[in-house]
Amino acid sequence: MSTPEYFFDTDLAVHSWREVAACNNRTDVSFFPMPDDLVAINEAKAVCTACPVADECLQFASETNQPDGIWGGMTVKERARIRRKWLEELRQAS
Repeated sequence: MSTPEYFFDTDLAVHSWREVAACNNRTDVSFFPMPDDLVAINEAKAVCTACPVADECLQFASETNQPDGIWGGMTVKERARIRRKWLEELRQAS
C-alpha cells in the first residue's frame, strides 16, 4: 500500500487517515454492528466503499488485530482470513 501524500510523519499517520476517513463523525451508521445484522454490516461497508483511506484502515485493523467492527470495508471474519494469509506469508519469508 502506498502512503498518501497527507501523511507527514509516522507519529501523525494514524491520526491523519482517521481524520479523512469517510466514517469520521458519522453517527447514522454503526461500524460495530452485531455479527448477524446484515443490514447494518452492508450499510457500514457501503460507507467504506467510498472511503479514500479504506486501505489504511484495513491495514491498521489487520496489524492491530481489531476484534470487532467494520474496518476498511471488512468484517471480523473477513479480516481474520486476510490476517492468517498475511501471517503465513511472513512465516514463509523468514
